[in-house]
Amino acid sequence: MEYLHQGCNQRILHFDIKPHNILLGYNFNPKISDFGLAKLYARDQSIVTLTAARGTMGYITPELYSRNFGGVSYKSDVYSFGMLVLEMVSGRRNSDPSVENQAEVYLPEWIYEKVINGKEWELTLEMTAEDKEKMRHLTIVALWCIQWNPKNRPSMTKVVNMLTGRLQNL
Repeated sequence: MEYLHQGCNQRILHFDIKPHNILLGYNFNPKISDFGLAKLYARDQSIVTLTAARGTMGYITPELYSRNFGGVSYKSDVYSFGMLVLEMVSGRRNSDPSVENQAEVYLPEWIYEKVINGKEWELTLEMTAEDKEKMRHLTIVALWCIQWNPKNRPSMTKVVNMLTGRLQNL
């Protein structure tokens, strides 16, 4: 995703980052697939305007359906990435169609409460202290990615730096 946003001559907004669109290649290297909703825009253009929401519920960035923030930027993919990571660390879907009231199981809030209260996930098997710290680190990065206001979300370059340890203080 960092390459789509920063490495190409034109920026590519994917608009549908979700588990079904991440394929695992050799050595489990992730590959992004399904560019059917993607949009190209100039690198010097920071905001694009859309006439309709794009993406999958549960991964769609708030500004796509609320229109409170005007246009949409590459930070919409950052939001979707954050939701994907939250699903990975929690072992839960971010939406459960079998539950009547989705507010009761809103994944980011559930995870945030766990982090604030210092509780470990019930799902974690026997993990070393180092693995638990890595999980906490991933969770904090993901929570930063899903900030309501896109201006508060990091770029994918910053996300990569945080995940690879180049930025230690979170």
